[in-house]
Amino acid sequence: MADVLQTYTELSSSTPRSQVSSVLQSIINAPPFTFDQSSRAELIRLLLKDLKSLGPKSRLTTKDAAQALLAVKTLGRIPSGSEPLSEAGNLSTLLSLSTSLKDEPEASTEALRCIANTLLLFDHARQTLISKEVNGGDACVSMLDKATTPEQTFTLARILFFLTVSRSAFIQSLIEEKRPGRTIVDIIASKLDTTMVSILAGTKFARDAMTDILKVAFNILLHYPKMVGSEPSSDAKEWDDSWSTKLEGLLPPLLRAYHTIPPTFPMPLVAPLTHIIHALIVIPVNPSLRPIWFNMIPPAMGRSSTSSRTSSSRKSSTNINSASSSPVLGSPTLGPSESPDRRSNTSIKPSTLDRALSVISAGRKSLSRSPSPSPPSTSRDVFQRTHDLLEVAFSHHFPDNSDPDSQEVREAFKQEVEATGAPSDTSLDDILSPLVVLCTRLCLADESSRVRMREWTVPPDLDRTNPLDERADFLGRCIRLLGSVYHTRLKDAVGEMLYAACDSDAALLSSLFGYGHVAGLLFNKGVMSAPPPPSTSLSSSAPDPSSSTTGQREINPITGTYAPNGPTVSATADMTEDEKEQEMEKLFVLFDRLERELELFARKRRRCVEFSCRDGTL
Repeated sequence: MADVLQTYTELSSSTPRSQVSSVLQSIINAPPFTFDQSSRAELIRLLLKDLKSLGPKSRLTTKDAAQALLAVKTLGRIPSGSEPLSEAGNLSTLLSLSTSLKDEPEASTEALRCIANTLLLFDHARQTLISKEVNGGDACVSMLDKATTPEQTFTLARILFFLTVSRSAFIQSLIEEKRPGRTIVDIIASKLDTTMVSILAGTKFARDAMTDILKVAFNILLHYPKMVGSEPSSDAKEWDDSWSTKLEGLLPPLLRAYHTIPPTFPMPLVAPLTHIIHALIVIPVNPSLRPIWFNMIPPAMGRSSTSSRTSSSRKSSTNINSASSSPVLGSPTLGPSESPDRRSNTSIKPSTLDRALSVISAGRKSLSRSPSPSPPSTSRDVFQRTHDLLEVAFSHHFPDNSDPDSQEVREAFKQEVEATGAPSDTSLDDILSPLVVLCTRLCLADESSRVRMREWTVPPDLDRTNPLDERADFLGRCIRLLGSVYHTRLKDAVGEMLYAACDSDAALLSSLFGYGHVAGLLFNKGVMSAPPPPSTSLSSSAPDPSSSTTGQREINPITGTYAPNGPTVSATADMTEDEKEQEMEKLFVLFDRLERELELFARKRRRCVEFSCRDGTL
């Protein structure tokens, strides 16, 4: 749009400010494709040049900065013609404006938004920003540390998210180099606590800020251990648990956020809770971190520096087994050299989040001001929290005894996705599978968690009169998901969770849930037929299928329900015609998939034979 470009070019320092504002607003309001590539690029360069020389002798003054930067951001939304924004000089200009305009918060934030949008559109700009010429990475970390509002935190975290998406030396420098005495781990931990306080207060942009901080944390947790060649943990057979002790400081604030984040409606699992779960999954439940995971150390130790936390964790690891079997789960464990008297005399400094929660809690209990709010109770049970979230999420998305593959369930989820503004391609697999995986990891790492999971899911006094897959509880939903066709990732995750809860023992799994319900899962693990009943020492909750003593009924090992006392009736006798059709449709889908897989296998086999014949090896 040459006339807008010409109009802006004709502006001068003597032009009335109202006219300058009008021209800038016309750029902002112009439709996206009003400008061609050359005019867009030229206008961006002119605006940045004028912004660099703000003052009474320039076209733009400090008061025009916010509107001019908004015009730059609007122009930069279209990649074609926006390439000048990715140049080192212009990135430096935007970075300089974000700091020099600190007295104009809106202008400063707009400059950062321009950088964030540029990093989104141009991948090469990410390397340019962290280059020595610009040094934007260090500058953004410093600004994040000093950020005081959720909006500033959100924008800076978004920039750092783009800078840490791929492995680079910048990630390594973030962890290993201290900036004003603090590493990125310290900064992230602090921001997680402060943004949680803002979320509880209902502050705008607070959830967005925490979400993007968690994205940065996830990138660091994912990349850094592999970059430094850390030794995998002992349970790396199941998971890629490369780890670095320099990241241990992220676990306590993540767990605090996991326990404190308020519930949401209608969907119980939304950002930032989903991102907390993603970050927790990447952190191993190894011996040094196990006391923190299961709250076996005093609060001060959980919030101390990384070095002291590591040494304390090692001291406490000798008492892990006794603590995990304690009647009070999650109770603090004293180290060998720490007596109760000594600990009682130690001053425990609560975190920012704890102090805020104490004030909120005190305000709810009494209208009078408390002279010194005490830290909240630290009896946080990560496994209980995970199980509660699973119960709530499963009962919400699969109400009553509904079929997870039903059209009603899938349509209801689509409507919720639209209502919450989540990406349209979001699936139930994306939302629920990570939480199930977290539960699985906790079960694999902790025997008491496995026992609790079994007792919660299949209690010893379970009424097995009706089919287990028709129950309107967590057990019934898990069994129905094991036969799901549409939610394949969730199906596999639930199967692994149940298998882990049963001590990875096929016999125990089959006895608790019925071999018919877990046959597919066990087949994928190489168990081709029903395993023999487990020994009674494996689990007190495992039923005895052959029991016929007074007060106990015989259990069908295939269905997991009570065996009928009278003559056996057909399995489809109680099914309606619609239910029979649904089962037939499932079978047709499975047979079709099997047929296609067999056909593909046959083609590969024929090709191998043909190649062997040509080479003369057959």
